[in-house]
Amino acid sequence: MNENRKQDILDHRYLRMAKIWAENSYCKRRQVGALLVKDGAIISDGFNGTPSGFENICEDENNVSKPYVLHAEANAITKIARSSQNSDGATLYVTASPCIDCAKLIIQCGISRVVYGEKYRLEDGLQLLRRAGIETKYVNINDNESE
Repeated sequence: MNENRKQDILDHRYLRMAKIWAENSYCKRRQVGALLVKDGAIISDGFNGTPSGFENICEDENNVSKPYVLHAEANAITKIARSSQNSDGATLYVTASPCIDCAKLIIQCGISRVVYGEKYRLEDGLQLLRRAGIETKYVNINDNESE
């Protein structure tokens, strides 16, 4: 099997895992999951939700996301900051393409590649990542992988 095909298979697998991880989110409007992978190992994970110690309710009475809800990417990145790992050269697998604020965090922490499974309504995050030289790849996780 060639290296590109092997990477495509891994991209599908990790993205499906991120989708499953998103199920941990208490958010009702949208559940997003993220995994940080480096050297073939998952080094961090995240899903969208409120900060540690807050109630697990993401939306207000009008079904609008509370302003302090963290995105899955931000949760994965901040977890890595509290560990002995680092994200230099890592790949971020996230179920929805990053927003502009998460894109800034991705750039600053040295992630070199972002694989996403759903296009966010705004594309400014993806544009910023590409401008910074970070590889972005859309993967339809509903496609079946074949080995």
